[in-house]
Amino acid sequence: MKILIACEYSGIVRDAFTKKGHDAWSCDILPTEIEGQHIQGDVTDILLDSWDMIIAFPPCTYLSNAGACRLYPKKGQIDENRYQKGLEGKKFFMQFYNHNCNKIVIENPVSSKVFNMPKFSQEIQPYEYGHPFSKKTRLWVKGLPNLKPTNIVEKKHTFIESGTSKYKDTNKNKNRNIPRYGKERSRFWSGIAAAMADQWGNK
Repeated sequence: MKILIACEYSGIVRDAFTKKGHDAWSCDILPTEIEGQHIQGDVTDILLDSWDMIIAFPPCTYLSNAGACRLYPKKGQIDENRYQKGLEGKKFFMQFYNHNCNKIVIENPVSSKVFNMPKFSQEIQPYEYGHPFSKKTRLWVKGLPNLKPTNIVEKKHTFIESGTSKYKDTNKNKNRNIPRYGKERSRFWSGIAAAMADQWGNK
């Protein structure tokens, strides 16, 4: 299959499908971190090309519920600038959601309710695929079965902390090497990528 991995610079998902013999291409405004078939640029320029499958990771900075404190800096008052950026993010997301490709998967975290995102197909966690982290991720799946867990392990802590997390930092648990910046946080999980290639690569 000819597969587009949209908004991916790491090459992790692309290479998981390449190893299965597929003609997989990643595309992002950033250069790829791993040498391979990568298109650096705006994915909308190639979105209407002929693809057998599209797996997309559209930016979630202004959509994610993790940023609700910035969306509502004062109780009951919305930050109009951030809200408009969120709407732009949703518009970009919907280009994938409404695409006529027969096999589409879109990944995003839990979004703020104000953006009224389409109903997701399933929620997955890294600890279901061999990574001992909790980070709820949503998938919108079209033309493919929902992803099944492959290696459920004990969840030791959240990947991105919140003030209410029961796995949040304590004095006994400081050195966990958790990424603090957007690029590192957005890098996808190799265990989930492998599951995608194994379960969807023959569909």
